[in-house]
Amino acid sequence: MTQELSRRGFLQRTAVAGAGVMLIGGTEMLMTAPSASAAPREPGYGPLVADPAGRLALPAGFAYSIVTHAGVTRLESGEPTPRNHDGTGAFRRRGGGTVLVNNHEIRDPFGTHLPVPHLDGLTYDPGAAGGCTVVETNPDGTRRTEYVGIAGTATNCAGGQTPWDTWLTCEEIDALAGTGGFQKDHGYVFEVDPYDRGANRDPQPIKALGRFEHEAAALDPRRGDIYLTEDAAKPNGLLYRWAPPRGYRGRHGALRGLGPTDGVLGAMKAVDGAGKHVPDLSLATKVGTTYAIEWVPVPDRDGRGTATRKQFGDGDITRARKLEGAWWDADGAWIVSSFAREESPVQHDGQVWFYDPECATLTLRLLFGRNASPDVDGAFDGPDNVSISPYGGVILAEDGEGVQHLVGATESGVTFPVARNDFTDDTKNVEFTGPVYSPDRKVLFANIQEPGYMFAVTGPWRHQR
Repeated sequence: MTQELSRRGFLQRTAVAGAGVMLIGGTEMLMTAPSASAAPREPGYGPLVADPAGRLALPAGFAYSIVTHAGVTRLESGEPTPRNHDGTGAFRRRGGGTVLVNNHEIRDPFGTHLPVPHLDGLTYDPGAAGGCTVVETNPDGTRRTEYVGIAGTATNCAGGQTPWDTWLTCEEIDALAGTGGFQKDHGYVFEVDPYDRGANRDPQPIKALGRFEHEAAALDPRRGDIYLTEDAAKPNGLLYRWAPPRGYRGRHGALRGLGPTDGVLGAMKAVDGAGKHVPDLSLATKVGTTYAIEWVPVPDRDGRGTATRKQFGDGDITRARKLEGAWWDADGAWIVSSFAREESPVQHDGQVWFYDPECATLTLRLLFGRNASPDVDGAFDGPDNVSISPYGGVILAEDGEGVQHLVGATESGVTFPVARNDFTDDTKNVEFTGPVYSPDRKVLFANIQEPGYMFAVTGPWRHQR
């Protein structure tokens, strides 16, 4: 075990589990290594138990129910649940239970199998098949109803929750009108209200947040800044920060009222402790690596002539492969780079970073070494969506090779499985997406992307080892 510097300057101990996974915890305290005589203790909730029904393996004492199933469950308007479940936001339901906004990552034009239905007033582009559904559940996670929140968007991948209880759904595509069957431009962020259906009518893109292959968003409730990840290649994508204009106050309707060039959209540039520019985040090979961050304004945030990430020379910014999940914690943003291969300076199977806006620093908290045997259960690779666990640490949706898991990482730095994809049909080895706890912390909602399942997992969450 090695000591590293945390973002506040405290020395903490790292821990190792799985296939070379290392994490510095998020607590501000001096952690000590266990004595050599101490018996090793397994983290989490114990080993996973195979599912006789062939869906989800969970620890003993846990259970799941299916909340939505693409093509099987139905919307209140009569159409089947759309396919390709992805990023999800969870909100407190008035009267008890949870309201969830579920992305449907459908890249194909409208007319494809199981699209988000085009309802009057809720459709942005008649040529696009993606969007979001809103799902209401009881306190135990069982389904009450499901309906369209927004339709006619494309490749709705991840997103982020706002401090005023709405969901930002992000299009992971940058297609222009007249291509791919689309009638309008795509590559934007849209806001979906889980409570007010009227607020979702006449959906409009938030052009101030740029047009690129958006993945996720994390909102700083105090400063109003929004951090945006980009999952793109050739060249690798960027991490962006949108800083609001003077006088802006985040609230219902504020984002919709922005002009296309309001605020400043900047791309991240990282500098190491020696003052040297860091061209790609994969160069960080040691947990605890901390970079100073500055934000370089994007010249043309709509990227019509030149994609935003291509408007910079490699010496101007810092790139990373597959910038995916983002989630706001109490005092900063968690950012995920799923993996890096030949397109990056150094190969890895996942990095999880923490950005501290107070210090303007980015610290590597979790590093996945290359998984040599992804088809063998026991190791993790390819983290994607991330959210905060109310029981400490984070929950990661695995989108790697071979066996797929929901992965927990404790504040003390140890990873453990929360669930495993146990399907044996075409859903085998399909990624998990959108893990998020209910506001009362009793239910973990999570999806398997294809064809599209949303699960509600219940059990003794408080008894984490």
